[in-house]
Amino acid sequence: MKFKQATRRQPIDYELDLVKYWRAHQTFEKSVEQRPAGDAYVFYDGPPFITGVPHHGTLLSSIVKDAVPRYWTMKGKRVERVWGWDCHGLPAEVFTEQKLGIHDRRDIGTKVSLEEYITTCRDNMIQTGNEWEDTIARIGRWVDFRGAYRTMDKEYMESVWWAFKQLYDAGKIYEGEKVLLYCVRDATPISKAEVAMDNSYQDVTDPSVYVKLKLKDRDASLLAWTTTPWTLPANTAAAVNPKLEYAEVEVGGETLILAKQLIKTVLTDERHQPIAHTILKTYKGSELVGQSYEPLFEDRGRNAHKVWAADYVTTEEGTGVVHLAPAYGEEDYELAKANDFPLVQSIDDNGFYTEGEWAGQYVWDANKPIAKTLHERGVIWKIDYITHSYPHCHRCGTKLMYRAHPSWFMNIADQRETMLEKNGSINWFPKHIKNGRFAKTVESAPDWNISRDRFWATAMPVWKGTDKSGKEHIKVVGSYAELKELSGQALDDYHRPWIDDVTFTIDDIEYRRIDKVLDCWFESGSMPFAQFHYPFENTQKFEQNFPGDFVAEYVGQVRAWFYYLHAVAVGIFDAPAFHNVIVTGTLLGEDGRKLSKSLNNFTDPNLLMDRYSADSLRMLMLSSPVLNAEDFVIKDKDVADVSRKLSMIWNMYDFFSLYADVDGWDSGLDKGELPADPTPELTNPLDQWIVSRAHQLSEEIDRHMQAYDLPNALKPVLPFVDDASNWYVRRSRRRFWKSQSDADKTAAYRTLHYVLVQLSLILAPFTPFLAEELFQKLTGGESVHLLDWPETGHIDELVLQDMAQLRELITQGLAERAQAGIKTRQPLNSFKVTKLSLFTRPYSQEMIEILKEELNVKAVNVVEIDNKQHSLDEAIGLDLTLTSDLKREGLAREIIRHIQQARKQAGLQVDDRIHLQLDTSDKDLQAVLGDKLLTTTIKHETLATTLNQTEVEGFSNISKVDGAELGIKLVKAKDKS
Repeated sequence: MKFKQATRRQPIDYELDLVKYWRAHQTFEKSVEQRPAGDAYVFYDGPPFITGVPHHGTLLSSIVKDAVPRYWTMKGKRVERVWGWDCHGLPAEVFTEQKLGIHDRRDIGTKVSLEEYITTCRDNMIQTGNEWEDTIARIGRWVDFRGAYRTMDKEYMESVWWAFKQLYDAGKIYEGEKVLLYCVRDATPISKAEVAMDNSYQDVTDPSVYVKLKLKDRDASLLAWTTTPWTLPANTAAAVNPKLEYAEVEVGGETLILAKQLIKTVLTDERHQPIAHTILKTYKGSELVGQSYEPLFEDRGRNAHKVWAADYVTTEEGTGVVHLAPAYGEEDYELAKANDFPLVQSIDDNGFYTEGEWAGQYVWDANKPIAKTLHERGVIWKIDYITHSYPHCHRCGTKLMYRAHPSWFMNIADQRETMLEKNGSINWFPKHIKNGRFAKTVESAPDWNISRDRFWATAMPVWKGTDKSGKEHIKVVGSYAELKELSGQALDDYHRPWIDDVTFTIDDIEYRRIDKVLDCWFESGSMPFAQFHYPFENTQKFEQNFPGDFVAEYVGQVRAWFYYLHAVAVGIFDAPAFHNVIVTGTLLGEDGRKLSKSLNNFTDPNLLMDRYSADSLRMLMLSSPVLNAEDFVIKDKDVADVSRKLSMIWNMYDFFSLYADVDGWDSGLDKGELPADPTPELTNPLDQWIVSRAHQLSEEIDRHMQAYDLPNALKPVLPFVDDASNWYVRRSRRRFWKSQSDADKTAAYRTLHYVLVQLSLILAPFTPFLAEELFQKLTGGESVHLLDWPETGHIDELVLQDMAQLRELITQGLAERAQAGIKTRQPLNSFKVTKLSLFTRPYSQEMIEILKEELNVKAVNVVEIDNKQHSLDEAIGLDLTLTSDLKREGLAREIIRHIQQARKQAGLQVDDRIHLQLDTSDKDLQAVLGDKLLTTTIKHETLATTLNQTEVEGFSNISKVDGAELGIKLVKAKDKS
């Protein structure tokens, strides 16, 4: 195969073209099909919401989800990659409500029928997703969109029903009531993981109130503290810590009771200055336990308005006295259950008061008025205002409340130890996530609230009936066939409201479905089997390929999708859901804040890819700290920097193809044939070194990829490219330049061709466009992505060691030149080295020649030293003496540099011969031009057939050589010989 110069394309041109090429040639499909079905590598793709739009965060996960499967495909595995759409849940409902003009849950069934609402939800979810497909293709990710699973498809939902029934029959799902995070706008519980995942906390300013609870048996009041005045109408008790010391304090003519340790903090005025007070007496909190106080509002009945002991009351904030509204606090609720004091729900599902003087008012509108009114009445002793971080709904932005709510739960407590045990077999990257964030999530996780009071989701397959004695009966259905057998009905759509109409009778008891739907995270956690409609179809395929081999998402999913996958898998299969996981960090804008359209703190990724290449963005992401689950600021200049470094690969290709075209060099290979490892025939240490470096790179990437350590896998790539370009190619230029063909020149061609082809294979998973373009230009093959990962060739550790030592000596010598202010083009007499710093190989003389050329010295002198008297550094150094001959030679080097620049300015080709004329009045430059040996060198280096033999008519300029003027005239010679 021969090569043509000037065939390099710009990244935007070949990247857009290759997207079409891969699609037309079904390259992705071929890469999967050519691998044996029995040797599968299973990748689970967490589905994005279909209503979302691609952004840097989703592109980051897509890049990881592409690079790892590409690598394992090259390792011989069959890696099927199927896209998934998350269609259910609040994101979809909020999207639909915005379209329909719905303000809150009450509008559904009133302004808009439930059937219309669900139909609209479905229609919204059937959008084609073209924006996703185009952007995912642009980033170079291969994934099957046509076979994409959707969580709203009835086959998927049937598998979710099956999973629910498996867990229910095993006693792992139960119905109960707990205090949960609750959104009043959406009228449904919200998962803590969802709030934490999207960091849905906002700073808000709320009243911080000190409430007087008047004791019944004496003239004193407990001073309770709360930042939620809206809960005061539901107050039924107070709590103190029995072990703390409390004080009765006389303040302004009234007696207040609070923790002694907090007196100085609490008893301050609005300017935070101390208020005069007198401590009357002190005692343990246990003496307050059991006492009664007068109700703030109405009497809540038996056991209400008493003081209870609670160890969770502390002196970190507040007064040491806690007002209890058990319906709106987790710890309050548990204390009420344990001690049987009343729980009052004073707010309905939609956030409106149902009783008292604020009846009909919206809770968040009433919060401050309640505080103000009670302060005016003297019930509240003082009001401060605090700014604190408060949870908001991750989808609609409404303030959340804690609220006692009847729900269905998966029993996590009983399988917690098993979940921790199964985590032991999972390979996490980075490793600290395993026994850190993930293990702590499992250790502290409450039972999972898997029900939601919404509409657009998988309907809970739970039917209830009541017998004649009033006893409730429950029937959980695990398949559509089972439901048909019970009811005689089969539906086209098993969503609400149609599934709500399905009833059946067993033993004269009529069963109706409860009006709850499943948490969409339960659907997502069922993805490994539900995507296959297991166990109703694809039984063997799922069971042979479970657990999955690989998942990847950002760090927020540790407490969310990864946790839910694990919980469902352990609950049903007593196994982890996956073997390997990569956790990425969070991308930040250049202002250090989370990427946000409203903040306008990032460049559109499509613009970045068009400007700098998709490969550059991929390479930056994959090698950045974000792959260590750390935050990472994505800057345009960093993408540009990677683009510049990757362009060195194309500079090497340009160099190779230019001289290969000029010389007519033929690789001797058929189209698509890979070059063999040339190591056995190589004699030049530069060739041996760069081939060993290429093999070393392949081995290092392979080793780290096996451990899913992408940052360390890619860490050596750009240094290798720099070595290849700025050391190997630069040092080998003369070998390509020389006109005659010999074994050394042929070896240089073979070596550079082999290394560039190897580089295309090694980079294929990470920079798929560049790798493909380079591979096709160098081999004419169909696709690098249809090939195996290269077998690691011979790595000559000694030549690597010697070259490293050589370059260290050069660095020392150049530093000495710089310190002395002597240019590298100025020759020097010698460089002194010790035997200790010489090379281990027979070709050490060739290494010494490189050392001489790089340092521009006439000789390298080897000396012996006494290690006890002299350090190695003292024995290494340049002879900085400049003779007149050396100065003239230095000027000759400068002249050559200016002539080469003139050749470029004249538009000459690298192999064009020239006629050259040099004119100067400077005596030093004239001395150079009068030196036959130096002028011969000048002619040789600049491809001049003649020098000052005739008047030259052509390109001309005047250059400055060490401050002296030099006139340069040149013209292309007709004869190249």
